[in-house]
Amino acid sequence: MSSPLRLGVAGLGTVGAALLKLLDRQANALAERTGRRIAVMAVSARDRSKVRDLDLARFEWFSDPVALAGSPEIDVFVELIGGADGVARAAVEAALQEGKAVVTANKALLAKHGLHLGKLAESKGAALGFEASVAGGIPIIKTLRESLAGNSISRVYGILNGTCNYILSRMETEQLSFAQCLAEAQRLGYAEADPSFDIGGYDTAHKLAILTALAFGTEIAPDSIAVEGIEQITLADISAAAELGYRIKLLGVAARTAAGIEQRVHPTMVPRSSAIAQVMGVTNAVTIDADAVQELTLVGPGAGGMATASSVVADIADIARGLHVPPFGLPMASLTPPRRAALQTHEGGYYIRLSVYDRPGAAAAIATRMAERTISLESIVQRRRPGEQKGASAVPVILITHATSEKLIGEALKDVLADGFIAEPPQVIRIERE
Repeated sequence: MSSPLRLGVAGLGTVGAALLKLLDRQANALAERTGRRIAVMAVSARDRSKVRDLDLARFEWFSDPVALAGSPEIDVFVELIGGADGVARAAVEAALQEGKAVVTANKALLAKHGLHLGKLAESKGAALGFEASVAGGIPIIKTLRESLAGNSISRVYGILNGTCNYILSRMETEQLSFAQCLAEAQRLGYAEADPSFDIGGYDTAHKLAILTALAFGTEIAPDSIAVEGIEQITLADISAAAELGYRIKLLGVAARTAAGIEQRVHPTMVPRSSAIAQVMGVTNAVTIDADAVQELTLVGPGAGGMATASSVVADIADIARGLHVPPFGLPMASLTPPRRAALQTHEGGYYIRLSVYDRPGAAAAIATRMAERTISLESIVQRRRPGEQKGASAVPVILITHATSEKLIGEALKDVLADGFIAEPPQVIRIERE
């Protein structure tokens, strides 16, 4: 058997602790599968005195992750610190400069600096693995980069944030408000104290940027993604979706179009009968549309210590086997700048919820504004809240449109707002039909 593959692990939080336990548990199996023993030689974390359910005495301790990254006693640097810049970036760069392989779960780092890090790894002949950066335990990176090499991919989309999916699932199943579900997600550790990165859609956008590069051979470009979060979703929207036969999910979508690559993150009404609608709680799902396999959907845990550690170990095992593929599936020089496509006409139409002042002619005026922008309406429904009397200052009105574009919807609603018929900003959600 070859000499051991020596690891240095920086970051001993949920994922880092799970990784050490998983490597211990699977030590013999990994040695048999890869032909090499995998040994953790050293670790680093912010607080050495923190109580952990780990025996750290057997590892050399580094207070500075950058020093660990440059240590001659390790072959692979495993970065589980997090953050797009600072010590995480410095340590990864230090390891790659030394020609050491790097494994990371850091989607923020890759979304911001993936092009630079990929070029650095390539110039030094070093492996850069990041299976754990997207969708936790789901092997989506290897699937796109290697397993579907014989396919031309037209679209990749999915549920990429467990926090948002948990909140939307609880809102529907227990009829709880957004605020109540967010508070519960924070209590359970699914959401941070500042949850804006998750619920605002930015976490999903970072992950989508990585998937887009792998699927379409483009440079990572998170700034090319149209992003909308779930903060404005209400129980009224959840209930309306159910009555219409849909569920609301936060989707990240990247699609190849004649105009370029369209990338977007937004709440979407999906048919309750669809596979992606069945994905509840913190679970993630990714669907790939390709010419040879047609449609492929991967579902699994999108977060959690052991699930994410499983993906980290997958990259470590590849390095132990001597497998070395370009980080984004192509030589870095072959990645092309993404040609950003404007959002296309949405064939599924839109759900629009308005709070309309109860005045004669209001609904007709709104319908006229839609017609002026060539927006065809499938239905207009006025919904009074339980116990609400006729003559209330404003009542909910729901519009369902046929296929149209986001641009036209925006223009029409701007006119409606200027007319003074609605009491608050409108709610707009895309609809995906069967």
